[in-house]
Amino acid sequence: MAMRELVVDELGSGERLDVWLAREVEGLSRTAAQRLVGSGAVLLNGAACESKSCRLEVGDRVLVALDEREVRDADSVIAPSAIPLDVRYEEGGVVVISKQAGLVCHPSPGHEDDTLANALVARYGSVHLGRLQGEERPGIVHRLDRDTTGLMLCARTDEAQGALQDLIRLRELDRRYAVLVQGYVAPETGLIDVGIARSRRDRQRMVASDGGRAREAITTFTTLERFDAGVRDDGYSLLECHLYTGRTHQIRVHMAHINHPVVGDPVYGQGDARKNLSLTRQFLHSWRLSFENPETGERLSFVDALPEDLSQALRSIEDRSLGRTQRGARLVPALLGDAEALEEVVVLGMGDKER
Repeated sequence: MAMRELVVDELGSGERLDVWLAREVEGLSRTAAQRLVGSGAVLLNGAACESKSCRLEVGDRVLVALDEREVRDADSVIAPSAIPLDVRYEEGGVVVISKQAGLVCHPSPGHEDDTLANALVARYGSVHLGRLQGEERPGIVHRLDRDTTGLMLCARTDEAQGALQDLIRLRELDRRYAVLVQGYVAPETGLIDVGIARSRRDRQRMVASDGGRAREAITTFTTLERFDAGVRDDGYSLLECHLYTGRTHQIRVHMAHINHPVVGDPVYGQGDARKNLSLTRQFLHSWRLSFENPETGERLSFVDALPEDLSQALRSIEDRSLGRTQRGARLVPALLGDAEALEEVVVLGMGDKER
């Protein structure tokens, strides 16, 4: 055990104790700093300080008892990996990216060093990412399934990470997904308010349930375009789904629950390659994101046209279209990459939050 005394300078004024310690003590992770504070191993101006979030002032003297096992390379938990990132916005602690198919958000069995978290560490450095989700999820605010593409938020500081998670919790983050489902969806709009729980039979699957184990899950949808049935399928419907909660596989589970599984879904969908338009992943794309930047108060709006594989699948059935709805006439051209239509949708997201 070694004792180290540190003095807070102007750069540390107003900073949280755990953040400051992790920066000042080389190799000390944010989590390790929090453990030290919680265990009473940190003295602030001669008195034990047990609040990791206390704010420092210039001239404060911090005495910390360091165990060598606590001091390590902060990047060692998550190794940096040079995975390309499509960054759409980067301001202060807030980052918006467009995630590619096949990219897992954080390490899990079988994915130790090829995840979004590894890519974020490579781009920003481990100590410059929010850690509120834990050491193995640096910068992660919310998740997209491995083969779901599109817009998502990341955070470079704990403060930004916490504020962005609050937006989700308070339902102030407007997330819209483009989804192609099996069958003819008759309603123009719909609400699915059914809880989601993990399957008892298969831990990799989720199930729609109103049982005690289920967590609240709310999805609304708007029908954009319908497609006639073919010889070997029941037709298709293109929807825009709006998440009010963020449960695992939520849209995929809810769509299967109303008997309109997502095209290409390998878990909850139909296995027939013809019905799935030869897609090898679910037709699910996070295409619109609107929110107020918690650091600046600026209203932000982003759109992301369909990637090539989903765009091709949609174009392959365009001759079977039964027509677009009023909303579809406005949004589908943007989904297919029309520049003018995309700009209009950005402006739409800059207005009051849609319902």
